[in-house]
Amino acid sequence: MVAKAHKARTSNSTEQQLELGIQQSLDTMSVPLWQRWRDWWVANDSALLYDRALLWLTLALIAIGLVMVTSASFPVAERLTGNPFYFMIRHGIYVGVGIALLLTVIQIPVQWWASGSSSLLLISMGMLIMVLFIGHEVNGAKRWIKLGPLTLQVAEVAKLFFVIYMSSYLTRRVGEVQENLKGFLKPLLVLFFFAGLLLLQPDFGSLVVMSCIAVGMLFLAGARLWQFFGVMVAFAAAIVLLIVKEPYRMRRVISFLDPWEDPFGSGYQLTQSLMAFGRGDWFGQGLGNSIQKLQYLPEAHTDFIMAVVGEELGFFGIVLILVLSFALVLRVMQLGRNALQAGHQYGGFVAYGIGIWFAFQAMVNIGAAAGILPTKGLTLPLISYGGTSLLISCVAIGILLRVDYEVRVSQIKVAPRRRSPAKAGGAA
Repeated sequence: MVAKAHKARTSNSTEQQLELGIQQSLDTMSVPLWQRWRDWWVANDSALLYDRALLWLTLALIAIGLVMVTSASFPVAERLTGNPFYFMIRHGIYVGVGIALLLTVIQIPVQWWASGSSSLLLISMGMLIMVLFIGHEVNGAKRWIKLGPLTLQVAEVAKLFFVIYMSSYLTRRVGEVQENLKGFLKPLLVLFFFAGLLLLQPDFGSLVVMSCIAVGMLFLAGARLWQFFGVMVAFAAAIVLLIVKEPYRMRRVISFLDPWEDPFGSGYQLTQSLMAFGRGDWFGQGLGNSIQKLQYLPEAHTDFIMAVVGEELGFFGIVLILVLSFALVLRVMQLGRNALQAGHQYGGFVAYGIGIWFAFQAMVNIGAAAGILPTKGLTLPLISYGGTSLLISCVAIGILLRVDYEVRVSQIKVAPRRRSPAKAGGAA
């Protein structure tokens, strides 16, 4: 009898769970699609201790990057190494290492980065000095340090460590930045030292990115408008002076303004990129069917990967990457705002810095490929081929997920434990 009663209770419990699951599924289906997307994006579930939207956007961009690097690198890999899958294999290894780094960095408390910000800044400066002496030179620029089979681009490391230092400085001196000019200019002196080291490589693109990161973070920290605009005017004048001083930079600007004036010289790369966009039309020629990547478009799998995307996947492929990149940056900026509102000032500034970095670098890369901006050697974050860029981007995403985790944990309300009547009576 006991066994039969237990079996009956188990059967009733199973039926109730099944009915509950069916009812929940019906309730979910009755919710409009737009509301389900909103709930997924906002993630009101308090038990969820990570930003799933940020994680999935990152993985989607990495997956698209792996596919497009594979497609764009076949001809150049075959010509240089005899193995058409050479760059795909290397990029796949970097993807695996990058995801492993992301999962590792999530375990590191944000306070560790804050306390070590000065040391990391000195390390990045030391690496920038080191590359001038032992760096590997490519096309007249010393930007890489060879570590066995790997190549480290030190400017990418410097960008991340600069964001970490700027966040620490603003957390400690935000009042000074808002109130007087001295606090505003101190981080710009650090940027000036970085500028000198980057121009010696030379790496003008990374300098522009770091300058935008510094100015953007100072603005979001509450710097006075006249200081902000004064620095913007000074930076614009410095950039114009640097462009005019170097003939190769001037040629890039001239070719950007009218690439068809010298289509087989200074305007060659841009004209080939524009041809790729033109051939793509609305839906593209199909994955793997690009003509421009067949030795016509230089750096097709790195700086000009968006041209291959445009030719093979068309307008809708470009829009997909733009939407995913914009959504990623928007999510990061939302994280920065939420962190500041929750009292996590350092994490908020880190998120703002990484968001500005990703947004500006993506804008420059896509703009250069489309002929909207002058050509610069900057990768598209999480998509272009480039081991150091991908690894550092994954580390940055790991830091962001950790910031989000700590913000969520700090907002969990724990109910006080009730003492049992017996213990209460005994204590009395």
